[in-house]
Amino acid sequence: MILRMDRLQTELPKPKNPSANDAAAIQELLGGKFGEMSTLMNYTFQSFNFRGRSQLRPFYDLIANIATEEYGHIELVSYCINMLLTGVTKRDPNPVSGPLADAANFRNSYHTLASGQQALPTDSMGNYWNGSFVYSSGNLKADLLHNFFLECGARANKIRAYEMVTDPCARAMVGYLLVRGGVHIVAYAKALEKLTGVDVGKLLPIPDISNKKFPEAKAHEDAGLHLKLYQFSTEDYGTAGKIWNGPHPEDGQECKFEPLPEGYGAPVPDLEPEPQLNSPLDPAMIADILKKMQ
Repeated sequence: MILRMDRLQTELPKPKNPSANDAAAIQELLGGKFGEMSTLMNYTFQSFNFRGRSQLRPFYDLIANIATEEYGHIELVSYCINMLLTGVTKRDPNPVSGPLADAANFRNSYHTLASGQQALPTDSMGNYWNGSFVYSSGNLKADLLHNFFLECGARANKIRAYEMVTDPCARAMVGYLLVRGGVHIVAYAKALEKLTGVDVGKLLPIPDISNKKFPEAKAHEDAGLHLKLYQFSTEDYGTAGKIWNGPHPEDGQECKFEPLPEGYGAPVPDLEPEPQLNSPLDPAMIADILKKMQ
């Protein structure tokens, strides 16, 4: 079971220049082959399907904790997309005025045709995420190696998205994910080393650029966030620290396995209504509902 909190994992500043095309690019980090939906579902199914859990508990706990964190990553990317989409069409409940006229030029028309200017489970080209992206072989060594590759591929996409989208909202989100995704890369490298004796960490970083090159990521690393793997439970999944320990392969600092800190996360943005899309409801109906609830 997953305990959900009404918080985002990091604060997202309000976009300076909302952009439907920027939102379309960020969709790759949500529903692309190497997006957050893929990391969540890969690790979730691997944890559900884990055989020999009692004998290999630290590896199970590692995958389970990371899977839980990925749920919050999906939420974070979705809010970034929603914030970039807020206000990109004219707010006007009168359909005759053509309030969605600008949307004809959006690269991903699904954001207005198929939703209320909201995140979708798609990649940057509008292709829907699918279950064929999930790899759960049942062999621990193969799964860990796949997860390492998946996180490195996700890191490459995050770097490219950062270079495509300059808005501070998007860059704050990507910078945070570069750091936390980096934790997952190192975690799977350490797990493979514990399992096989091979020092996979010597391959890092992949791609060959430090997170410290990105100001939004460097701020988190300066605070030590790249050294922490969290226990996403008050009681369970506590043996992952048997894997997540020792020096970080990039800077040599000690890795720490910790419970979630008090006050973890940041407030969730309150998304404004888009009446031209009847999202969430007709304004008159909203007023009537609120009156009845009072």
